[in-house]
Amino acid sequence: MKTTPAAVGTDRAPAAKEAFYQTKRFQQNIPLFVMLIPGVLYYLIFRYLPMGGLVIAFKNYNFHDGIWSSPWVGWKYFEILFQSHVTLQIIWNTLALSVLNLIFGFPAPIIIAIALNEVRKSWLKRWIQTIIYLPHFLSWVIVAGIILTLFSIDGGTINKLLGQWGMEPVPFLYRVNSWIAIFIGSGMWKEMGFGAIIYLAALSGIDPSLYESAGMDGAGKLRQIWHISLPGIRPTIILLLILGMGRLMEVGFDQVYNLQNPTVLQKAEVISTYVYKVGLQQAQFGLTTAMGLFESFVGLVLVLSANALARKFDQGLF
Repeated sequence: MKTTPAAVGTDRAPAAKEAFYQTKRFQQNIPLFVMLIPGVLYYLIFRYLPMGGLVIAFKNYNFHDGIWSSPWVGWKYFEILFQSHVTLQIIWNTLALSVLNLIFGFPAPIIIAIALNEVRKSWLKRWIQTIIYLPHFLSWVIVAGIILTLFSIDGGTINKLLGQWGMEPVPFLYRVNSWIAIFIGSGMWKEMGFGAIIYLAALSGIDPSLYESAGMDGAGKLRQIWHISLPGIRPTIILLLILGMGRLMEVGFDQVYNLQNPTVLQKAEVISTYVYKVGLQQAQFGLTTAMGLFESFVGLVLVLSANALARKFDQGLF
């Protein structure tokens, strides 16, 4: 059957109308696109452009020849990494501390957000939020100073109290187990309040009538949290968990470097501090670049794996 000119005109009309609306929508959103430019430039300049330097992991880099003219060494540095007991211990330390951070640190903002969501007095809620948000804005140098003031064996506040009670001073910062506990606890104390902001925003989107209906049906606070609050923020939890999995091999340099000491260095040395000490201070750029590339590759695999698992529950990112 032949298409008449009238029919062709009728078919083109909706397409032209849609193109007109898309152009108009784009023009209306130009200010928003302009606001995106600094963020896009940041990632291009400081995230994507430096990826070209990863080639150093496969070269015997020196300043005279530069990145592109330095001789190739193939997989030499990767072989050194995985044949050295020291680097394997560093990778294990990084993974162990990251897993502990995820186990104890990830649920903390969720618990804080749910607890704050149940506070009905607005002035009290604001005061609590302010108090628990403040540590996020302190640098790790200041936090490390606070920790030393509390846990130092010579003049530390806690050891002074123990001495007043007739107990011997405890070297908290010089025992591996207590150092790890302080490391995890200080990270939670500093970031859990600020991390709760995202969950509070997600909780604010839950329909209050759901809580009222559950209360009328006899559900207590715990049941309301389990059956309404947690399912309501589940997409946010899964999203942040996937992003957290991508950072599983990353342990903050500032925190570790300011808290570690030679006594616990066997368990406190991680990839970030190793890269600083060996790569920058000893100028072994190829070896530490290989370490960083391995760290990034593991993070990529973990993100893809976590996302694939989340997709089975219809919660994947991509």
